[in-house]
Amino acid sequence: MHVLVTGGTGHSGPYIISDLVTAGHEVTALARSDKAASAVSALGAKVLRGNLDDLDGLKKAAAASDGVIHVAHRQDLLPSGGIDAVAAAEVQIMLAYGEALAGTGKPLVVSGSIGSPGWENLGRPATEEDPALPGGEAYKGTLRVRNIVETTVIGLAERGVRSSIVRIPTIMHSTTDNAGFLPLLIALAKEKGAVGYAGDGANLWSAVHTRDVASLFRLALEKGPAGRNWHAIGDEGISFREIAEALGTRLGLPAVSIPADVLMLPGYFGFLANLVTLDVPASNLVTRQTLGWECVQPGLIEDLDNGHYFPAV
Repeated sequence: MHVLVTGGTGHSGPYIISDLVTAGHEVTALARSDKAASAVSALGAKVLRGNLDDLDGLKKAAAASDGVIHVAHRQDLLPSGGIDAVAAAEVQIMLAYGEALAGTGKPLVVSGSIGSPGWENLGRPATEEDPALPGGEAYKGTLRVRNIVETTVIGLAERGVRSSIVRIPTIMHSTTDNAGFLPLLIALAKEKGAVGYAGDGANLWSAVHTRDVASLFRLALEKGPAGRNWHAIGDEGISFREIAEALGTRLGLPAVSIPADVLMLPGYFGFLANLVTLDVPASNLVTRQTLGWECVQPGLIEDLDNGHYFPAV
């Protein structure tokens, strides 16, 4: 297949391109700078110079491809418009893809969030059958606003697009993870001299290795049915306390409980305060059974010893 990939120089993008090329696909990757163009070219992809704000260019490129994998985001809009502006722009991009691919049955695979069925009150691990809740309002730090992007993508199945969402968990780890939640938690622990967790730390986080994420995107592209959600879940639920203790052991710092009345104080967890209390276990059963996907990379706790997250230690 000739596959258009956006976000090819982000965290997951290079792994996705490499996995596609290894599997024999021809890849064209969007690049907005000379540096990005060189990076995707080195991975074996053709370069399409352009930007996400060029909707006509994206439609043309999508129409010329056999399928699209979209993992890019309009992060440039965050300073001026926040996550609402990012989501609004993303919806327009998805609709542009819809125009280009309508009636073709070609695949469109887009990154989503494991929290889209709701961050709480499920009382069980989230499954692929759980729909994204309506977005648009602030919820748990404005993350839920991205749900409208996911519902838009799933809705394109009714227009003859083999569209699907790959839901990615809170932690996506690898040797190239420089800006995810783990680096943020590690930096905060170094600053505070301890690794904090909320209350008893029993809330669960899911996690996955980026290489496993890449193989799931490829499988969804190759054979995923239309209008489906897929769960890129390696560790279905690790207690936040276990994560904190694992970080503390490797940093030589204590793991400590942070009471609720301290947790929300300005400057302690900062914008992470809402996130560290999340309980987001998730299942990958449907994904494994339908697509034949299996995780083959190290789990989160094991991968903390990969030499990347604690170079100074």
